[in-house]
Amino acid sequence: MTPSRRSLLAAGTTSALALTAGCLDFVLGNGPLEFDAERVAPTDAAFEETGYEETQVEEQSIDETIQAGVERDVRASMWLSLYSKARDLQGETIDASVFAAVSIPAIEVAGRSFNPIENMSNEELLEEVMNRAGDDFGSVRNIGREESFGLDILGAGREVDVFSGETEFEGRTVEVEISLTSFAHEEDLLILVGSHPKPFAEESANLEVLMESVEHPV
Repeated sequence: MTPSRRSLLAAGTTSALALTAGCLDFVLGNGPLEFDAERVAPTDAAFEETGYEETQVEEQSIDETIQAGVERDVRASMWLSLYSKARDLQGETIDASVFAAVSIPAIEVAGRSFNPIENMSNEELLEEVMNRAGDDFGSVRNIGREESFGLDILGAGREVDVFSGETEFEGRTVEVEISLTSFAHEEDLLILVGSHPKPFAEESANLEVLMESVEHPV
């Protein structure tokens, strides 16, 4: 694992309310205000180097009702991209290692942020991503934070938190390691998560390669 230790330099901007026709409908209560995220993903070169393959790319929607002086609806699109690597575990080939890249628009209306994940801790973000990814991450329990380290991602130093947890495979408990970083970039909030069984310790370096290679917008 990369030995450097850097502070989070989360530089980015947020979407601001402008008086366009759509925003006027929002102000008048005639329609929702809409925000669209740009997709974030690792490069093809990183996939070739690490052996990960794309398993799912999905645009999801978030519908929120906010209080901006009056009650108004906001609709946002987010991207969830999943990648996996097949490994042999206990004599069976499974998608043991998983990488997820999520982008959500940084919603700001009249100078106030309404993004549902902006104030979440990394522990809460991890739970949110795992819930949205479904079976791809499996059922992980006893999750606890172990350490943090620094990576250079999208032109700045980012802090990556490392968690440990447990999952079940063929009736046997297997320890897993999960790495997560989150930061703002180009009007979106990005979440990058990688998970692998601890017996495959070399996968931690591959997940770092994927994190460092991401492009946004794709």
